[in-house]
Amino acid sequence: MRRLSVAARVAAALLGGYGLAHTLPIALVAGLSIARADAALFAIQASFLVHVAAVLWAFAARSALAAWMGLLVPTAVTGLAARWLL
Repeated sequence: MRRLSVAARVAAALLGGYGLAHTLPIALVAGLSIARADAALFAIQASFLVHVAAVLWAFAARSALAAWMGLLVPTAVTGLAARWLL
């Protein structure tokens, strides 16, 4: 059971972190009111920090389910924000 929990956290860190790091820059570029090139550069740099924070969150959460929910909910919010802003 312990191995399954670790595997679920690794999957959350990799997949959930990638999803959040992918949707956040799109929402930032669409939402920022600065030049597109500057917004894109800022958003891409921020995505690296977001992915690192997602990996840390996946292993700091109380359970694997909390890790998944803590990554899927913000991913869904930023994905919907990006869709709405574009």
